[in-house]
Amino acid sequence: MYKVNDNYLKLPGSYLFSTIAGKVTAFQAQNPDKNIIRLGIGDVTKPLTAPIIKSLHEGVDEMADAATFKGYAPDLGYSFLREIIAKEDYASRGAHIEADEIFVSDGAKSDSGNIQELFAVDNKIAVSDPVYPVYVDSNVMAGRTGTYDASTGCWSDVVYMPCTEENGFVADLPKERADIIYLCFPNNPTGAAITKDQLQRWVDYANEHGSVIIYDAAYEAYISEPDLPHTIYECEGARTCAIEIRSFSKNAGFTGVRLGFTVIPKDLRCGDASLHDMWARRHGTKYNGAPYIIQKAGAACYTPEGKKSLKELVGSYMKNADAILKGLQSMGYTAYGGVNAPYIWLKTPDGMTSWDFFDFLLEKANVVGTPGSGFGPHGEGYFRLTAFGTYENTLAALDRIKEL
Repeated sequence: MYKVNDNYLKLPGSYLFSTIAGKVTAFQAQNPDKNIIRLGIGDVTKPLTAPIIKSLHEGVDEMADAATFKGYAPDLGYSFLREIIAKEDYASRGAHIEADEIFVSDGAKSDSGNIQELFAVDNKIAVSDPVYPVYVDSNVMAGRTGTYDASTGCWSDVVYMPCTEENGFVADLPKERADIIYLCFPNNPTGAAITKDQLQRWVDYANEHGSVIIYDAAYEAYISEPDLPHTIYECEGARTCAIEIRSFSKNAGFTGVRLGFTVIPKDLRCGDASLHDMWARRHGTKYNGAPYIIQKAGAACYTPEGKKSLKELVGSYMKNADAILKGLQSMGYTAYGGVNAPYIWLKTPDGMTSWDFFDFLLEKANVVGTPGSGFGPHGEGYFRLTAFGTYENTLAALDRIKEL
């Protein structure tokens, strides 16, 4: 008889945002007259910008003409997109990344979950806590996390690096051995950002201890404060210890069309093994490439018109973030984030647990957020709101919360 991968059976409950969706659906079914404002999942609400739509239409027209029709995309991405990414996202910031070190995919979530396939099962992972659930869950599926303790919400073989008010929600270097270190800045869920000096310490640690950093930079477009690093490759030595994952979802609104990329420098090696070559082999075997039409639209993001439109798009969401942050603080809430990231991280009031506050907010204000405990044990007592709603709904949600 066949056997299943019983690591999947170790996962507690369902995926965080699936659980939230189920609770909201059940509430809506019981209260069909309620107008629910969703500020929970980090999904965008504004349409694709005009330069991107124009490029998509051009791509469709090309696919209708035998002379310009495209079949399978190159495994690693079209050169026109990889070259412009290397120029605009890296060379412009003084970071040395070649076009053939960029691997185009259907999004950062897929790459965040799949990248762990490059590493042996006995590697120990370290995660900031709270953290985007995909990092831990994908390693659970691989059998790398040990046993789960429901009383603490922790896995026995995971190194948890607490992100607290005291350290500004930027984790300290791990005190025990960590082979694979997951970092996300600007951070999801706390909204915290990291300085270049702080990030350099992580790079130095990884090179000294033979660790690899998986750096999730999905929200770099939201950085507003000067002198904060937009890529880990701004740090000296990062090419020998870091993998960077990027997304078009939040900066360009591609959540529904799907596009992202991962950077693995050729200098990143484990003995004789090249992680660049291994990821290329994995890509070639398991992936047929992001569609030409979508990659063409991705390249449009880097045109002068595209960059201008995306700056306005990001600015509109950060207007929401500013309203949420200042609005909550004016009501007496302790709230963070909202400056370099589209997330606001607030303390739950009156000693409520994260899930109690979720239920309270849903039932009394008909507003959906995300319980902090869903991101890890150190998220308990906190709550995440996103700035990806409309401005009108954002203000309406604040009015409802104020009336509680």
